[in-house]
Amino acid sequence: MMSASPATSRSKDVLLAVGILLIALNLRPAIAAVGPLASEIRTALNLSNSALGLLTTLPLIAFGSVSLLTPIITRRFGMPGMLAGAMGLLAGGIAVRSIPSMGSLFLGTLLLGIAIAFGNVLLPALVKQGFSRKFGLMTSLYSSMMGVGAAWAAGMTVPLAENGRWGWRGALAVWALPALLALILWLPQLSRSRHASPANAPPKPGKSIGRSRLAWNVALFMGLQSFAFYVILAWLPDMLQGRGADPEFAGWMLSLSQATGVLGSLIAPLWAGRKKDQRSIMAVLVCIEALALMGLAFPALGPVELWTCMVGFSLGGAFGLALYLIVVRSADTATATRLSGMVQAIGYLLAATGPILAGSLFDLTGNWLHVLLLLLAVAAIKLYVGLGAARAEVVSTT
Repeated sequence: MMSASPATSRSKDVLLAVGILLIALNLRPAIAAVGPLASEIRTALNLSNSALGLLTTLPLIAFGSVSLLTPIITRRFGMPGMLAGAMGLLAGGIAVRSIPSMGSLFLGTLLLGIAIAFGNVLLPALVKQGFSRKFGLMTSLYSSMMGVGAAWAAGMTVPLAENGRWGWRGALAVWALPALLALILWLPQLSRSRHASPANAPPKPGKSIGRSRLAWNVALFMGLQSFAFYVILAWLPDMLQGRGADPEFAGWMLSLSQATGVLGSLIAPLWAGRKKDQRSIMAVLVCIEALALMGLAFPALGPVELWTCMVGFSLGGAFGLALYLIVVRSADTATATRLSGMVQAIGYLLAATGPILAGSLFDLTGNWLHVLLLLLAVAAIKLYVGLGAARAEVVSTT
């Protein structure tokens, strides 16, 4: 049997890389589109801030619940097949969410959360398998594409709802189109499922990985990073509108935070790839985040644009670093799949408490200062577990 020519192999690698990046682009818009429309949705449906926070929290609950099951289901359908199904389910969930009924709003949100969970878990393992010599670069690229998707949705949703006269439901529905495009362009990868070697299939999950302190450090770092990210994603526009900003400006500030997050998620994995020990990178990112939160808590300290850029950069960088740690702390694809499932299950279940806790805290106090102080406390804990996750070690599965 003749092996593929170098040109054919490169072509397949490019097609795989493009597919990964398009899927990554779709893993955040459906969630990021909610924050800028929070006030309009709250008014239209007469929701409390706690109930509104559930629209951001439901996908995170799905992330945590589905992540541990993903390696098991993947044994049946393969990674390419699972990712194709995820894009189809994502488009369907977005469509269901846009049906004019309260039940459809929350059901669609849950469905799209399940779809995104599959992508969250499988992309690090697929990068480990397909780009073992360039996983730092690929992690940098696909994590930054997730940030691009979030920034795109955060900036465009309000103009689509108002200037496009689509209303908030139409502005949420439009994000099904990129998911369908990603599905179409991913279909050639399904042949990899049919021809994949059994050796490349994820093994049955074992219990030993849960005994690794390093794995727990990575999981808690991911969770605390995501806790802060989703609080900002859900409530930054409301925080700024509470100070007198108009909804479009507040939406663009959220978009700015996501755009600088792209820069952070692009730089951090590349920077981390040059070091065996990432503790110095961890410390720099958390310190930038703490300064930004102080600036947002006390507006007199400087312009909101500066603090928005800093918090976006630091959270984006921390996210890219978390994804990189899943890959670099794993000895092989099988371990990466299991570690990714554990990290994202524990991490996102922890993160799920963020938006609803922040909304409830604001309902109780009527002041966003307490939410920002909570995020400062989270940053301190994140630094502690992050320094443990950043040590130059590999997770043991024996």
